Amino acid sequence: MHPGVETEVKIPIGNAEQVIDQIRKAGFGLAVPRLFEANTLYDKPNKELRNAGMLLRLREVGGKSVITWKGQGKAGPHKSRPEIETTLGSAEVLGQILEKLGYERSFRYEKYRTEFRNPGEDGVVTVDETPIGNFLELEGPGEWIDRTARLLGFSEKQYVLESYGRLYLEDCERRGVTPANMIFSS
Repeated sequence: MHPGVETEVKIPIGNAEQVIDQIRKAGFGLAVPRLFEANTLYDKPNKELRNAGMLLRLREVGGKSVITWKGQGKAGPHKSRPEIETTLGSAEVLGQILEKLGYERSFRYEKYRTEFRNPGEDGVVTVDETPIGNFLELEGPGEWIDRTARLLGFSEKQYVLESYGRLYLEDCERRGVTPANMIFSS
């Protein structure tokens, strides 16, 4: 189990491969190769968790399943919120348990994620390829985030603090389509 506080920012990017080249040139090494992630959010029918600023996520990635709870965030230059997560045996079985407890699937989103780290540093750099575009995500202490963003050629003005769910809703509104799930077309 890994209890703590997640501090991160997203930065919209164009070509993922170009940004990956920048990351490598800055000295970051590949920590986790590009993997497909399927994320399902659960909530009560009355949106109890969402209304309280919390999130319950079941993630399937690389043959592993991870359950994550995120608490209400704090305002600031970076997205920062309490987070507790752990791996589990079967996402399918836990999903059934959650439904028996009165939770329902509220949103599904997919992405391809590649992770990079610099030995001896506390942060992680990820490149997320999503159905609504590509994003660089920097997670770690605030000073590390700002320093790494500058090193990679980005500024604080480019930081996005919204969740993928919120970004998806904004994208649907911009395109004039009814929101459903943020998934890749088959």
